[in-house]
Amino acid sequence: MDYKLMIQSTPNPNALKFVLNTVVKEEGNFTYKAASECEGNQLAERLFGISDHVKEVYFFDNYITVTQDGRGDWDELETEIKAVILDNIKDHDPAFKTASPKEQKTPKVKRTPEIEKIDAILDQTVRPALQMDGGDIQLIDFDNKLLKVFYQGACGSCPSSAMGTLQAIENILKNEFDPQIRVELAEQH
Repeated sequence: MDYKLMIQSTPNPNALKFVLNTVVKEEGNFTYKAASECEGNQLAERLFGISDHVKEVYFFDNYITVTQDGRGDWDELETEIKAVILDNIKDHDPAFKTASPKEQKTPKVKRTPEIEKIDAILDQTVRPALQMDGGDIQLIDFDNKLLKVFYQGACGSCPSSAMGTLQAIENILKNEFDPQIRVELAEQH
């Protein structure tokens, strides 16, 4: 197969989205925050090996979002990231399973009718935009009308996610789910 890669900017100045003509994660998504979490995913490990400036690698569908610490030179990093992806994608298993400490520490919200409805609303309104920008949102907890969420990929360190996007999510859920709902960020592990 002839692999093609397109690089897209994201609203987060510290994240770039590398879109491929092949699937990189078959089911769900996954965020790596350190090379030590990459067991079983050599592509992720090699991306962290490019530079100490690489702080997060996110896999979803047909793209990889790489986030840096803001001190790296994007021109240099972009060239190296592209080369690592194209050199390693043929050996990458998009069905990779993870058992990293991060995945074990990030709790999955208990599936209730309320959570199912919130998820459906977010699937229709918010997630497509977040995914186009190289990220996503995970529901962590819902108790006493307080929804705690966790941003993934480019959204995790984006200033607009912490402020405007969170408020927009709360407003959408107030309109479509419960006028009393509050939304806040869960602590990232």
